[in-house]
Amino acid sequence: MAGTDDTIAADDDTLYVLTALLLTPASFPTVLGDDYPAACRSLSLEPYEEGYGLVLGQDGAGARWTVVTEDATTVAGAIAAWDCGIAYELSPDDRTVVCALPGWPLALAVAAPGVPAPYDPEPAADGGALLLTPPSESDWGPEQRRMGADEIAARWASWREQVDAAVPGPGASAAQEPESPGTKGHPGVRRALEEARDYLDSPPPPGRIRSSFASADVRTLRVDGPGWSLVARTDDMAFVLLDDAPGEVLQVRRGTQLLGLLTALDALATRPA
Repeated sequence: MAGTDDTIAADDDTLYVLTALLLTPASFPTVLGDDYPAACRSLSLEPYEEGYGLVLGQDGAGARWTVVTEDATTVAGAIAAWDCGIAYELSPDDRTVVCALPGWPLALAVAAPGVPAPYDPEPAADGGALLLTPPSESDWGPEQRRMGADEIAARWASWREQVDAAVPGPGASAAQEPESPGTKGHPGVRRALEEARDYLDSPPPPGRIRSSFASADVRTLRVDGPGWSLVARTDDMAFVLLDDAPGEVLQVRRGTQLLGLLTALDALATRPA
């Protein structure tokens, strides 16, 4: 989290920086879309390979703003420093600022001291940019499904422990991988796995498959498709979330077919630089 002394200029006003996000092929707020180009389209941005940084803060009146900068490198450095508990003043050069969008795409539990409470600015008279708002906490849809998969990826160990606790013996078969079309299983999970396999023949847009470090020889995969999200470790099982299964986390047990699929998907994945 940024220090609240960090400020940058936005629309001839001062922005008190609260936090920042990356919008790159390898790392983007999945609330914005299933892949990097889709996330850019949601903000009316061109999907440049270098990506962007999203700086979230308040102006002097307290209004919420998201400033888009082309200097993704500086934003990445700030995020890395904050994650390590190191103070970092995030002040992208004004020449790198692409636009300032009203609102925030995610909910923040913090506010800048010394300014009014956060509020959404009034829409521009000419229509202007659409107001960015966090996804609903009471509804279920693509945004919540993708954010749920992100949460599982971030807390893999605790989710994996729950599976082990729920299935004490090796004979349990309630959530085995569907090894063939005739095997019983959740139809949404079968569809997700089939569409993920299709990616091997027709690679999807950048960011639809993302791979991140898990351990020395293991990667964490995040894969999305129309109506589904998958999170897996390349040496283990997978979890699937579906638009049409609100709040459910469906398991795909480790098996030969699954591990082969995960290895092949990892070879296609977008990875952090």
